Amino acid sequence: MFKQYDVIVVGGGHAGCEAAAAAANLGSSVLLVTMNMGTIAQMSCNPAMGGVAKGQILREIDAMGGYSGIIADKTTIQFRMLNRSKGPAMWSPRTQNDRMRFAEEWRLALEKTPNVDFWQDMVSGLLVENGVVCGVKTSLGVEITANAVVLTNGTFLNGIIHIGEKKMGGGRTGEKAATGITEQLVELGFESGRMKTGTPPRVDGRSLDYSKMEEQWGDEDGGKFSYTDTETPKEQRCCWITYTNAAVHETLKEGFERSPMFTGRIKGLGPRYCPSIEDKINRFAERERHQIFVEPEGWNTVEIYVNGFSTSLPEDIQLKALRLIPGFENAKMFRPGYAIEYDFFPPTQLKLSLETKLIKNLFFAGQINGTTGYEEAAAQGFIAGLNAHQSINNKESVVLKRSESYIGVLIDDLVTKGTDEPYRMFTSRAEHRLLLRQDNADERLTPLAFNLGLVNEERLDKVKEKVKNSEKIISLTKEISISEADANSILEELGTSQISQRFKLYALLGRPQVNIKDLRRMSPDFDSKLNEFDKETIEQAEIKVKYNSYFEKELEIVEKMKKMEDKDINPEFNYHNLQSLSKEAREKLMKIKPKTLGQASRISGVTPSDISVLMVHLSR
Repeated sequence: MFKQYDVIVVGGGHAGCEAAAAAANLGSSVLLVTMNMGTIAQMSCNPAMGGVAKGQILREIDAMGGYSGIIADKTTIQFRMLNRSKGPAMWSPRTQNDRMRFAEEWRLALEKTPNVDFWQDMVSGLLVENGVVCGVKTSLGVEITANAVVLTNGTFLNGIIHIGEKKMGGGRTGEKAATGITEQLVELGFESGRMKTGTPPRVDGRSLDYSKMEEQWGDEDGGKFSYTDTETPKEQRCCWITYTNAAVHETLKEGFERSPMFTGRIKGLGPRYCPSIEDKINRFAERERHQIFVEPEGWNTVEIYVNGFSTSLPEDIQLKALRLIPGFENAKMFRPGYAIEYDFFPPTQLKLSLETKLIKNLFFAGQINGTTGYEEAAAQGFIAGLNAHQSINNKESVVLKRSESYIGVLIDDLVTKGTDEPYRMFTSRAEHRLLLRQDNADERLTPLAFNLGLVNEERLDKVKEKVKNSEKIISLTKEISISEADANSILEELGTSQISQRFKLYALLGRPQVNIKDLRRMSPDFDSKLNEFDKETIEQAEIKVKYNSYFEKELEIVEKMKKMEDKDINPEFNYHNLQSLSKEAREKLMKIKPKTLGQASRISGVTPSDISVLMVHLSR
């Protein structure tokens, strides 16, 4: 019935979709197995993509030929660049998306991708021979063979949904849990754990009073994720902000004795940075109110996502508390919020390629690795699909460095440090974030993607043209000078010191108060010459001028670190033989089996003195 596939991808969420697309675009025959063909790339939680650090990840996926940025752009109902008031390392694109259209566009994109086949079924186990995965078996009793398997099971592995005192098996509301895989993997020697996440209630937008809320519009000039020719939104939908209050908090507390979180029925650890509303009022009792974001689910639906009100309290308490929030007095609930517990596998059991250490050609990606978020899942899926193809074709694994991408930081953190709570990406996790900006992901990663065969030459030429034009703009700022008469009134207006002689635009642009728009006001000549360049290229040139000295210092640090990152360690090395290492270091190094000295240095419990011992040994 089935041919032998190169790669089978289990799960049709964000990780599974990117994994299938990456492997197929490299030439592998791919079978995507999902329990429900109608929920491919479902936005299970909020209908939004990107955000702090997550927006950078999406741009990196796009720069390497992934689909998430393109799909997000096609379904945007609002775009905002977050953290504009901070430096460019912190700027993070975010979109509000049409939930139904997002899933539809993903499915259509996969259907148009040659080499991708589909099968609707539940995978109940793996086919493994002599330590190598060779396919999957399904609940229908079908066995399908493949050279590699990527597991992207999301929250479905033995998933349990909690609403108050009620609990039911399920991987998502209305969908059954997946069973069998965890038990088999544990038998094979894998360590598993439990995690928890949650989602807020959805309400009928027609029942809300928006006059009692604050409007929150997107950026006036729009924006997008993809470096391809996707369009910026011509129109946008409004979101709103409202707040909880003391009455809301007191009502929520009425349900605490029936809360699965406080009664101990939920064992899994939840995401620290996205707590439930009951967790918020319990942990931050001193706060009089909490922000609630009122987010439309699409262009043509009345369904509203109540961001900031994630809960597993009984449904009657949820509704009673909701109706005490300004604007929600007559709210009608479509479905209650819930918590979900599910199995995950500590990611220290993986190589940096996301292949498991125990079973060859078996890859894990997404929430099965203990992460939370669409973007983190999509990034892992992309890398797992790419490396599954590389592995079965006896090609070198692709491992992105911490200094070249947020994706590299994400995977290195997971594999090297592990996680005991749902891992979420932040800009603070990236030590080289000034180099890993959202504006230069194409410069950093598209050449690599071209060499791998993931993007075409036209795409690479576009990046080269952008870099060349950026340098042209920088050259213009160094060539064109400005007189006191033309500059001083504007400089005074900007609150920066005036000049007493002609100044190069380059020197003025280095001032924190002056931006490229100000230079255009000062110099009609410069303004006219910039008309041939697009907005993104102009913005990037400005960033390069303003932060040039910082970039140089950061690159020096990267070069120093590179010596450690390039020092390979034999994966079979027995650390127990190095008695000069601390006992904890020996245990941790044996468990993680770091690929390089740099990775070893980031393992929790491995001290600088342990690294010194390793350096001496390796130099021999």
